Amino acid sequence: MELGGRVVVVTGGTRGVGAGIARSFLAAGAEVVVCARRPPREPVAAAGRAASFTALDLRDPAAVRDFFGAVAARHGRLDCLVNNAGGTPYRLLGEGGAERHARVVELNLLAPLTASLAAYPWLRESRGSVVMIGSVSGTRPSPGTAAYGAAKAGLENLARSMAVEWAPRVRVNSLVLGMVRTELAHLHYGDEAGIAAVGATVPLGRLAEPSEVGEAAVFLASDRAGYVSGASLLLHGGGERPAFLDAATVNQDEES
Repeated sequence: MELGGRVVVVTGGTRGVGAGIARSFLAAGAEVVVCARRPPREPVAAAGRAASFTALDLRDPAAVRDFFGAVAARHGRLDCLVNNAGGTPYRLLGEGGAERHARVVELNLLAPLTASLAAYPWLRESRGSVVMIGSVSGTRPSPGTAAYGAAKAGLENLARSMAVEWAPRVRVNSLVLGMVRTELAHLHYGDEAGIAAVGATVPLGRLAEPSEVGEAAVFLASDRAGYVSGASLLLHGGGERPAFLDAATVNQDEES
């Protein structure tokens, strides 16, 4: 299989996008380790194989270093780190103190940096790669999730700097995600009608599936992307239709 014999760590890989990524790597033949603060309700599995799980708080640098040392000791190598863990509640800037917003930045920017630094010695040895899971929130205004958007913007820049500093032995790339239909989509978009209405705003007419994110991550980790580093791959179904196109009257059909 394409990634047979490779060892991959997916942070936050127990549900949602992270689980979709882990399943894609399993299907590609890789040995997959997922980590999160809490275990999955059921093992993350695909193609008759399951990912192993380790409980880990990515905000604890010492625990993160121990985790990657244990992965390397158990498997003898590490080929790819997917920095997927992250997220944020909806909170306007004026509704939370600086400490609350700082925790969002810590999870979405500092934790991936901590994990990448801890994984680096083994990735360098295997000539491996890092895949950052970014967001379109880092490329445009992000009202209600401003700290998250700022952290994701920083993550994309961090990946580009890492790609230069760690070349040629470690490749570093970003997947910049739009909206993804996970098991938690209803919390963000409502019932099926709400999810469909939100999907209709995307040029491709729907939300992404976690498996589609996973396939893109597998590509970036594979030899097919051997000359791809410092890149940001947009996975957003064509982006967002500019609001002014609907607001302008010049091209609208006249009705009487």
